[in-house]
Amino acid sequence: MAITVNLRYTGKKGAAQAFAREMISSGTVEKIRAENGNLRYEYYLPFGEKSDDGDNSETVLLIDSWENQEAIDLHHATPMMKTIAELREKYDLHMTIERFVSDDNIPEHDKGFIRK
Repeated sequence: MAITVNLRYTGKKGAAQAFAREMISSGTVEKIRAENGNLRYEYYLPFGEKSDDGDNSETVLLIDSWENQEAIDLHHATPMMKTIAELREKYDLHMTIERFVSDDNIPEHDKGFIRK
């Protein structure tokens, strides 16, 4: 049963996007994806979301998925967490988090809505 965490990073003046770009360009994202138990580590930009000043570039969504809690705990113990924390501070980001446990049992009546 996988655990997926949606993290929304919010900053000002494009800081959230700059953070995601630096995470990618520094190789940190690639290292995280190579960790045992990582299933997914991807950044997305929301459509239609506007900040108080009308700018929609202030939020970045990270979908971070792991095989289990043990894999997350091992990830949190890596030196990369220090790097991530430093970058969050550098870009003055704030976060909201949602955590989900996967349910691989899709009901038959829901499968008809899924196009493969």
